[in-house]
Amino acid sequence: MDLIHGEEVSELFQVQCHLFKHIFSCIDSMSLKCAIQLGIRDIIHNHGQPITLPKLVSKLHIHPKKTSCVHRLMRLLVQSGFFTKTIVHKNQEKKKKPILSRLLLGSSSRIMSLASQHMFWQCLILSWEIGFRGVSSQTTPFEKTHGKGFWDHCNQSPEFNNYFNEAMASDSLLMKLVIKDYKPIFKGLGSLVDVGGGTGTMARIISETFPHMKCTGLDLPHVAKLPDSKNLKYVGGDIFQYIPPADAILFKWILHNWSDEECVNVLKNCKEAIMGKGKEGKLLLDAVMMVLLPGKERSQKEWEKLFLEAGFSHYKIVSSFGMRSLIEVYP
Repeated sequence: MDLIHGEEVSELFQVQCHLFKHIFSCIDSMSLKCAIQLGIRDIIHNHGQPITLPKLVSKLHIHPKKTSCVHRLMRLLVQSGFFTKTIVHKNQEKKKKPILSRLLLGSSSRIMSLASQHMFWQCLILSWEIGFRGVSSQTTPFEKTHGKGFWDHCNQSPEFNNYFNEAMASDSLLMKLVIKDYKPIFKGLGSLVDVGGGTGTMARIISETFPHMKCTGLDLPHVAKLPDSKNLKYVGGDIFQYIPPADAILFKWILHNWSDEECVNVLKNCKEAIMGKGKEGKLLLDAVMMVLLPGKERSQKEWEKLFLEAGFSHYKIVSSFGMRSLIEVYP
């Protein structure tokens, strides 16, 4: 065996440490799953302030010989950033602040609950282990492994589908914190379609934030069973076939599910939906003009013909607003 110099030895051990970190990285998520299943998150949150390890152990009702395991588990969870360790001195008043990470509270906890589910990991890991052996196949690794696509698997497994929908709804709840900062984006919109909105959480948040706006939640036929409200309705359909006309189309975690070709298909339908709304209004207004005056609502080609005949060199449609367009004409 060749002799290894001091610097090379140090580098070798660094490489080994790096490899171990990634080989065992799945333990982070598994430890999170364990904490959720044991109820550690709820115990600390309900305590309302930093909780000592013995107090936590007493509430877990575990075997005495497993006490040290709780310490080791919590040590790992602190290192992973899921919990915060607080040192309280004898003469120091305890701070009224839970040591539970905010990531584990509220809506985002459902997303992590999904990520820590055994069946989720089983589906994902098996797809990586088996599916990528046939990289030349046109099917996804998941489909190659399980014999069906991801969405078919969701539809055929109510339990998994429920976890998935809850996780997506939880993520949508977080958007409530963002929408208020982006109100100008929605200003002036009369209607909006939330494409692939799942159980309708996002569409409901927007409809409540902007009561003047007519909102539609579009997803597979099951969403049509969701209860409508004053300015919100749910429509079941196929986004690859048709999207209801609206002033704006909203996507959240949707297009990343599909190939480039499929995304183009959906986006074309979006364009038709947005332009179709304006086109319908223009046709109606054109009928009004036909009855009242000798004028008409003109298409782009008809406007171009007028501009050129009048001696203008060229024109540019700067932007469109439903039935209206801002047109710049140059001499």
